[in-house]
Amino acid sequence: MMRRGGVSGLALILLLGFGCQPAVGATVGAPSKQQGDAPSADPGTGPFDPATLQVRLDLVTSGLREPTHVTPTGDASGRLFVTERAGRIQVVRDGRLLPTPFLDIRSLVGSRGDEQGLLSVAFHPRYSENGRFFVYYTDPSGTITIARYEASPNPDVADPGAAAVLLRVAHSSAPNHNGGLLAFGPDGYLYAGLGDGGGAGDQFRNAQSLVTLLGKLLRIDVDSAEPYGIPPSNPFVDVPSARPEIWAYGLRNPWRYAFDRANGDLYIGDVGQNRYEEIDLQAANSTGGTNYGWPILEGFHCYPVGDTCDRSGFEPPIAEYDHRLGCSISGGFVYRGIAAPRVQGVYFYADFCSGRLWALDYTTDGTWRQAEVLNTHLNISTFGEDEAGEIYIASLEPGALHRLVFS
Repeated sequence: MMRRGGVSGLALILLLGFGCQPAVGATVGAPSKQQGDAPSADPGTGPFDPATLQVRLDLVTSGLREPTHVTPTGDASGRLFVTERAGRIQVVRDGRLLPTPFLDIRSLVGSRGDEQGLLSVAFHPRYSENGRFFVYYTDPSGTITIARYEASPNPDVADPGAAAVLLRVAHSSAPNHNGGLLAFGPDGYLYAGLGDGGGAGDQFRNAQSLVTLLGKLLRIDVDSAEPYGIPPSNPFVDVPSARPEIWAYGLRNPWRYAFDRANGDLYIGDVGQNRYEEIDLQAANSTGGTNYGWPILEGFHCYPVGDTCDRSGFEPPIAEYDHRLGCSISGGFVYRGIAAPRVQGVYFYADFCSGRLWALDYTTDGTWRQAEVLNTHLNISTFGEDEAGEIYIASLEPGALHRLVFS
């Protein structure tokens, strides 16, 4: 059972890599923008103060079991697909949870350890033509696995026999910090966010190392070769001993990130250690190779607390919050729907532990500002975006899907 605004029992398993020590003397809010972390264009439609926003949650469906990811196919069907941690993908059509899973790979998925399981699904940009989709899960040994599947003649049920494993990444002995998101970028390449390998303080020293895929954002081409190709514009393709799949590094546990569908900017919610949760921004015109600083930095601050550090070469976040307000960020989306025009360009995100929901926008005077707009008292595991750009959240336990409604 869940405690109000807290975490207990099974939900503790998926705390997405937070530290458990309390924050002391933390600051809250978005500092003034740093060089290079402005969005590609003024994202809003005019003056807007997120503190004036009224938000409610409309229940779409209950009956989900530990939902971890929500996404459409992009095939104009209006369906939403929800991954469940144990290894199933469920279909929500017209607000109704279909009785038969789209895919059931529970026999392949290991979900007993912290943060393990089936963690996301990404549909190919040409899914309506080729029927291909990709899943990210941990197997029973804890190995991170990215695999390709295909649709069947029944649009609501996939073909489980069409599996092809693209990538396996051995995880450390620690079961947490698996990352977990797959998403296609505006460039048509598949991005994958991997955690640093688990434990505390990047104990395996993975995030700053270019010889491992852990603690990274990967970028691969799933169309040019088998099992995948390397985009020639990836930043480390010509660096000896560096893994060419790496697009960005210095990440602790990029549990959820999202591309702004209007301009291609990438917002990354990186789960913090003991004190700070952060949001990073990568502009659409980035050439990759960005270093987000973990474990030298946690948010805007040197890690561990009390240390001094050289901040040069690291991209600072655009916003952070401390552990007085939560303990594990669930990155969300920039709103690009049509139901609430004045909210255009506002980024929404939440905390898994406290259930708080925030809005973040970029102001005309060149600063970021954030405001808490709702305390849901839910354990928000993930956000979703439908084909029209409306935003959803899923709660881990009780497993449910809600739509954000703005006024």
